Amino acid sequence: VQLQASGGGLVQAGGSLRLSCTASGRTFSSYTMGWFRQAPGKEREFVAAIFRNSGNTHYADSVKDRFTISKDNAKNTGYLQMNSLKFEDSAVYYCAVSASVILSQLKNRFSYPYWGQGTQVTVSS
Repeated sequence: VQLQASGGGLVQAGGSLRLSCTASGRTFSSYTMGWFRQAPGKEREFVAAIFRNSGNTHYADSVKDRFTISKDNAKNTGYLQMNSLKFEDSAVYYCAVSASVILSQLKNRFSYPYWGQGTQVTVSS
């Protein structure tokens, strides 16, 4: 499966962005989708995941109640709606997919065999 992330950009603190992740190849519904981010000099960190069967979602504490992950299987596209953005949200954001449905695994980037290319989000303070 190939993933294409888009929607990043420059936004002021308090603003919003919506990232998209479009998949080609195997159908999107077969996978759990995750979003990760990586700031300069830092490890790539888990942001959110949406489970492939239940549609249940899980978020990192740092983005809970501000970010919303969703996916439209008919469009083979996933989304990350980001509201109330903070300076510390600035990073390259990556979408990824995994066959796993185990939360502890899904927080680990090594559980995702397929990745998009990343999209830059910059939040100005």
